[in-house]
Amino acid sequence: MNLIQRPYNSEEDSWRIRTFLREVLLLNQRREISWPVYRFDYWFWFVNPALFQMPMEKAIHFWETSHGEIAAFLVPENPGEATFNIHPKYYAPELLEEMFSVAQTQYGRMQDDSTYKLTTWIPENDSFRQQIAIKSGFRKADFPEYQRRRLMSEPIHDVPLPAGYTLRSLGDASEIPARSWLSWKAFHSDEPDEDYQGWDWYPRVQSAPLYRRDLDLVAVAQDGELASFCTLWFDDVTRTASFEPVGTHPNHRKKGVGKALMTEGLKRVKHLGATLATVGSYSVRAGALYESIGFKDYLLSEPWELKWGS
Repeated sequence: MNLIQRPYNSEEDSWRIRTFLREVLLLNQRREISWPVYRFDYWFWFVNPALFQMPMEKAIHFWETSHGEIAAFLVPENPGEATFNIHPKYYAPELLEEMFSVAQTQYGRMQDDSTYKLTTWIPENDSFRQQIAIKSGFRKADFPEYQRRRLMSEPIHDVPLPAGYTLRSLGDASEIPARSWLSWKAFHSDEPDEDYQGWDWYPRVQSAPLYRRDLDLVAVAQDGELASFCTLWFDDVTRTASFEPVGTHPNHRKKGVGKALMTEGLKRVKHLGATLATVGSYSVRAGALYESIGFKDYLLSEPWELKWGS
């Protein structure tokens, strides 16, 4: 296999990646063995520029054929991580070994004790990649991602909305501060409010090509406070809809608000033509919620870690 390795060169590469990911998702029966396009969008337009600012030429590494066809690429979703995106046609030991080597060189993150650590995610049933990971010094870690899915041909059962709440799409720009604050309270409820970083990040999310405000949903309490949210990303090429993120303010949990909101989201994407919906989970609580609205099938994506240095 004679593949050419190169770094990211220009914005044109980002559009070629999106085409590549759609093709690969369909070839993999829409299982997230590589990233779906929404996950790249979320990282490219929000996560990296807002949080990490890693130069693209250092973040993304391609393997291409002599004709310029993308065979694979590496990208770090977070510092110290490496995400493998590989076309099934080129899935071979030589390529995987080279990708593991480049990942260690480019993405290893120094720890407090001056050692280095690198994490990658491998499907639980991919013994082929697991064997090469072990050969490269990786060991399986804890806390896998449950990549949940449901066919849209399955019934969407009505979920009663608790009294005093309404469901709707996110409002205009004036509502972004409230939506950002809700996200903070949902995901950082144990942290002091003075650590809140503000709302400037949210327009970056809205700039992603797949973003649709009619699929950015919120539940509103009787006093006007935003209580729960879920954002759906619908790719009409693969006819796949994905929830990312989903959260509820601590004051409004255990009432069924989030379940009702996600059910509304399922109905909206089914109307648009989605034939599959996906959502990722780690915690038992989140998994139980998603399973209750039909996300019973899942693929485990397991973290594998490499540690080195003195």
